Amino acid sequence: MPSAIEQIVDTYVRLKNRRGLDALMMHRQRLAVDLKSRSGYDFSLPIGQVDKEIAIIEAGLSRLKSPNPAEA
Repeated sequence: MPSAIEQIVDTYVRLKNRRGLDALMMHRQRLAVDLKSRSGYDFSLPIGQVDKEIAIIEAGLSRLKSPNPAEA
């Protein structure tokens, strides 16, 4: 079963909503920077999750740019 972020990204790609994907990417990148700057607690698990989500969003952006509509 696809994760929530995968479903969201798939929907944005299907709707060709680049602005939504860009906003989602900016949010996750800010979250990653914030988590990486904190100390006093082991944030490795949430950082890893956010990094995975960023990779999923990047893949969605690549699919959106793809010239072959069958790949999107």
